Amino acid sequence: MRTEELSTKGLILHRSPDGFELAYNGLKLLRHDSASPMLYVGTGEEKISMYRGNFDIKDYVIERMPLRHCEITEHEKGYSAIFSIAAGLDPILRMNIGIVDSRLKLEFDNAAASLNRLWIRVVADRSEKVFGCGEQLSHFNLRGKNFPLWTSEPGVGRNKKTYVTWQADVLDQAGGDYYTTNYPQPTFVSSHKYYCHVETTAYADFDFRHEQYHELQTWEIPKYILFETATSYLELVEKITGLFGRQPELPDWTYNGIWLGIQGGTEVVEQKLAKVLEKGLRVGGVWCQDWQGKRITSFGKRLMWNWRWNPQEYPALDSKISEWKQQGIRFLGYINPYVAIEGDLFQTAKASGYLALNESGDTYLVDFGEFYCGVVDFTNPNAFEWYKKVIKENLIDFGLDGWMADFGEYLPTDVVLHNGIKATIMHNAWPVLWAKANYEAVQEAGKLGEIVYFMRAGYTGIQKYCTLLWAGDQSVDWTLDDGLASVIPAALSSGIVGNGLHHSDIGGYTSLHGTKRSKELFMRWAEMAAFTPVMRTHEGNRPYDCWQFDSDEETLEHLVRMTDVYVMLAPYTKELVRQNAQQGIPLQRPLFMHDEDEEKGYDVQYEYLYGPDLLVAPVYEAEQTSKEAYLPSGEWVHLWSGTVFAGRNTVTVDAPLGYPPVFYRKGSPNTQLFEQIAAR
Repeated sequence: MRTEELSTKGLILHRSPDGFELAYNGLKLLRHDSASPMLYVGTGEEKISMYRGNFDIKDYVIERMPLRHCEITEHEKGYSAIFSIAAGLDPILRMNIGIVDSRLKLEFDNAAASLNRLWIRVVADRSEKVFGCGEQLSHFNLRGKNFPLWTSEPGVGRNKKTYVTWQADVLDQAGGDYYTTNYPQPTFVSSHKYYCHVETTAYADFDFRHEQYHELQTWEIPKYILFETATSYLELVEKITGLFGRQPELPDWTYNGIWLGIQGGTEVVEQKLAKVLEKGLRVGGVWCQDWQGKRITSFGKRLMWNWRWNPQEYPALDSKISEWKQQGIRFLGYINPYVAIEGDLFQTAKASGYLALNESGDTYLVDFGEFYCGVVDFTNPNAFEWYKKVIKENLIDFGLDGWMADFGEYLPTDVVLHNGIKATIMHNAWPVLWAKANYEAVQEAGKLGEIVYFMRAGYTGIQKYCTLLWAGDQSVDWTLDDGLASVIPAALSSGIVGNGLHHSDIGGYTSLHGTKRSKELFMRWAEMAAFTPVMRTHEGNRPYDCWQFDSDEETLEHLVRMTDVYVMLAPYTKELVRQNAQQGIPLQRPLFMHDEDEEKGYDVQYEYLYGPDLLVAPVYEAEQTSKEAYLPSGEWVHLWSGTVFAGRNTVTVDAPLGYPPVFYRKGSPNTQLFEQIAAR
């Protein structure tokens, strides 16, 4: 059979009478023939319902058509592949293939308006590993499963085989599954050292279960698909963040100590601060999420969503913020993109036309669990500017140095938006609009680099606008899918697609159906947090059911020790943060990022490299006093004992409370710093 090769700028297209094969920089990415077409299109009708941020999504595929015939034409910008169902029939879809900014770009046009489903197959092989797709909490290597990409509550438990998930499903419609996440993204990284990004905000499902191909499904014809290759993973993440943007550096005050999550008012904060400071705890900030007031629901302690200081709850807070700052302690609060119907901000927004509407033209109200809120419509430029003003005047001007920028994933799919675009298309875009509102408010106030806000929801482009990611609402338990362990793949997966600043609630957040945070869990979580960019505690949704940082003296003394380690490590962490801001290289890294040729490191998802020179293998199971850890290439020194171990090897070390399994690379330029920490 005659074949013809066309090439341009690293792109090689082998054309044959029955199809083509496309390679870029030596990697085979697309393969098409009439028997195994690479493209399918069709139509479908989805049914999407939301209950408190949890989505029930069902799809009825009306038609799925394989596009078996393809005609290739060459032009000055590359090639065009014109697909049809069979030779001699009308074209269905045109795919323009070219190199743009050193990236392979596939652009789609000439599609019928009725088509709202597309499936494209990317060449794969049996040994390939796949990572990314936003923040994934159950799996780091995604091979062997499919991943629906839709921002939502992750769900409680996140494993259908566990009791807590079952109860959450039956009683709360909130169980979740292995793929549910606040932050999905239609971008994956291959162990063949390329990334693939699909430019869409529609519902998508990336299926990595097939040996010979990855099938990427989108509920619209996407704008385009990008591929980019690299010679190393460090270079690859630098290219990814070159596309999406990079997080700014954290403020210097971040490294002064732990951020204590405290609720209950000014007097409570003062009392707790006095106690911990007397113990020698280094406190960088107090984070009071109820600074604007609270409410109690059956779920537990919730907040009053009217974003201004509540002087009844926090008397004299305006002066206390300055007083604490003089002590080196910053004050952080809370905000989200919704306004409660009881508040004056809701009344202002409603009267000004700043809230999204329902199909009858009335204000859309969202049930957040025994209270209702309006949706600030960020597609309305006036509403967007108004909410930035709320942030600037009520948070920044009041003196806050940071806040939790919560939610973002709750946009209902039957809401009517100002820009006229369907909510099913805007839903995934919503977290990025929310992040952008925060970013621009801080930027316009001249406070970038001084203020830090942390977010859980995300999508494509969040990288530029999110100053700090947090892992969301983990259960206060030891489960792999929703407990302490789940935070590690969350950090690794989000980091590899460009969010290199990641942290979590020490001890977890969600206490439901009998789960209660234990003393040991809190202490082990604090050990891991010492080797992340930020240490922050959270009381949880049911504080009185959960162990707290000051529940007894031993816990507080342990927290003092781990916070001292975190503060001593600041010079090393600061350099990693600078590198993340300049090159997009995450702080928490998979083992293969610095040991590409060792296959075993690709399957390790509950350890991480903290920069190039520290390996952290957190204890994530109860009642463990020793721990196995896999070490990548080189020689590694156990931080606490000084014992030297050969790399590419599994070792066992003692791991009593206060001495988490941490190793540093022998010969590291930071050896003196690590030895000082070991002597703590």
